[in-house]
Amino acid sequence: MTERSRRPRPAAVRPKRHVRRWRAVRAGAAALAAVTVLATGGCGSGGGSGGGSGGEQRPQAEPSVAVDLAKLPRATTFTTLRGLPQDPAPSAATDGTVVRPNAALPVSAQPGGPPVAALPDRQLDGPTWVPVVETRGEWLRVLLPSRPNGVTGWIRRDESALTVAHTPYLVTVDRQERRLTLLRSGRQVGSWTVAVGADETPTPAGRTFLLALLKPSHATYGPLVIPVGAHSQTLETFGGGPGTVAFHGWRDASVFGKAVTHGCIRVPDEALDRLSKVPLGTPVLVT
Repeated sequence: MTERSRRPRPAAVRPKRHVRRWRAVRAGAAALAAVTVLATGGCGSGGGSGGGSGGEQRPQAEPSVAVDLAKLPRATTFTTLRGLPQDPAPSAATDGTVVRPNAALPVSAQPGGPPVAALPDRQLDGPTWVPVVETRGEWLRVLLPSRPNGVTGWIRRDESALTVAHTPYLVTVDRQERRLTLLRSGRQVGSWTVAVGADETPTPAGRTFLLALLKPSHATYGPLVIPVGAHSQTLETFGGGPGTVAFHGWRDASVFGKAVTHGCIRVPDEALDRLSKVPLGTPVLVT
């Protein structure tokens, strides 16, 4: 956990180069150092229906008004958002549609409603990609990376402001079996025994998504940390960070198969390497 921390196209169109576009931007050493506390402040030393098309009718949008996004709370892993709806189907798969704002976008609690938050185009020194969990006409409901877990918001599909793509991947984590599975187009392409949250600091269940790919300057848990858009439900903060859950490695393989973490998922090196090649915004389903 941290345990510190394309123009729009029809959803059916799959850009041929979306994997290349998704590569996380790796900042210079100074920028990476700034996020290292978020990325590595956690896991400590514990124990050796989505994508629905909706109806054909489009919701009536509110009259266009100027919005000062700077005055709205930003939808990032560091914030708690109020007045936005929860994920309507936290155990459902999505159709793989993911979107990236080309610049900060207003987020509403309902299609056509007034903006209550802003979704920035960057998250943790990489591009923002979020999964679409519902579509109503020109409005897209997306998962957000903020507290509370499962918070969602509506953004308008706008060719000048949004890039739409598709990920064929799904990451699942079975807390009881302590197993991470990677699926591509519904077929298993990898499965590993992992460590999950302890009883008092469980890995939160529900669907979330791959938020960022970090390469910490101090590789406390290995060379890569992959935060997701969920947070610990028992720790408000950890190691100076917002309690963001993440995938990361662990040098002692004896922890795999155990529930010993502060909420993160500790994974073998092979699993971490495979996850690092999966597009950002890819859904993660924790059961």
